Amino acid sequence: MPPERTPEKARHILIIGGGYVGMYTALRLQKKLRAELRRGDVEITVIDPQSYMTYQPFLPEAAAGNLEPRHVVAPLRRVLRRCRVRNGYVTRIDHARKSVTYCPAGTDSAGADGREIRYDFLVVAAGSISRLLPIPGLGDCGIGFKTVEEAIYLRNHVLHQLDIAASNEGDERVRRRALTFVFVGAGFAGIEALAELEDMARDALKWYPGIKAEEMRWMMVEATDRILPEVGPEMGRWTAEALRKRGIEIKTETLLKSAENRRIVLSDGEEFEAGTLVWTAGVKAHPVVRESDLPIDDKGRVIATAELTVEGLERVYAAGDNARVPDLTDTGDYCAPNAQHAVRQAKRLADNIVADYRGKPRKQYVHAYVGSVAGLGLHKGVANVYGIKLRGLLAWFMHRTYHLSRMPTTNRKMRVTADWTLAFFFRREIVSLGELERPREEFELASKG
Repeated sequence: MPPERTPEKARHILIIGGGYVGMYTALRLQKKLRAELRRGDVEITVIDPQSYMTYQPFLPEAAAGNLEPRHVVAPLRRVLRRCRVRNGYVTRIDHARKSVTYCPAGTDSAGADGREIRYDFLVVAAGSISRLLPIPGLGDCGIGFKTVEEAIYLRNHVLHQLDIAASNEGDERVRRRALTFVFVGAGFAGIEALAELEDMARDALKWYPGIKAEEMRWMMVEATDRILPEVGPEMGRWTAEALRKRGIEIKTETLLKSAENRRIVLSDGEEFEAGTLVWTAGVKAHPVVRESDLPIDDKGRVIATAELTVEGLERVYAAGDNARVPDLTDTGDYCAPNAQHAVRQAKRLADNIVADYRGKPRKQYVHAYVGSVAGLGLHKGVANVYGIKLRGLLAWFMHRTYHLSRMPTTNRKMRVTADWTLAFFFRREIVSLGELERPREEFELASKG
């Protein structure tokens, strides 16, 4: 199939990925290059498998039912009105030919020839995927927590476990397994997901009179010696204490050894059955960067400069989780793979593309770490911002305020605010819609009759 082409003489900016870096870069470019886009001098294309960007810090609240899942995503076509959006999977980056091969949505990525698209400027913002370990049984029963689909699935799954326990009053083994929830990985995603879902499940027990709160077993398994390293040792210890007071078990310096047939085996020798296993133990750069002729490090990340260009290449840029970006502050050798850096890198990256396009000097990405905030359930949180350490209600309020300010578009800000406002007056919905995963099951059953 011949390559997709841009209008004659137009400079083509191709962005791989519609996440934080991809969407925010395109958003800023369409603002900075408005006149050029209007004249047809520039064209911007964004390629991503999804038609929306997910604001991941709100996934725990979406999973707990505090936010409508549709409100934590931003539709790319609505936000990027001056850009072309192509939904599909990038399979290869060939910078020597200045081309990218991708399989459009609706085609068989394994068997399709793919389409080729050329570029003048390339932004590699493919992001990351979950970093799985070769643990027996993990791939069969583990649940990730990076996408809105996983958040919805996990919410339905947890509520369904309560349904199972309530329906098996005489079977102690089934009840114990259904009411055991294990999370692996004590970073932001794991701790916030655990805390929000435990809070939701405890609230849901009002409608399950046959289940007592002490029957539920919630556990965090972490390989290192502390949790939430992003907020510092003191606040991490406070978070662990706060969760333990809620009856949540925190196991540090402990590894998951096996999960075959939902039987959890830990490195400290403990073995038990669990109906829920959530894996949030880190991420790795998207594998598409390995299918390229770009320079990558031993962790599979594109090697970037402080100006967010790819080392040794012209008009190729990278940022976010799939890039190794030098940290010019005193916090470390390279920037951490988090939303705070990604959003700010996107701004600098877009400005550097505009500078290259107009023949002006680029600037380096320098961002002093502001701090971190984390929600631990309704009206509970922890924060370390500019060295000021907060916990409880004030930290929870700061968590919501900060992330609301970073949510893209006024439309989504208003919808999130409306969800929170309604939550003050009405109880959150406690219903499992697991059938969403099998929408045609009843129709297929009818067709057999």
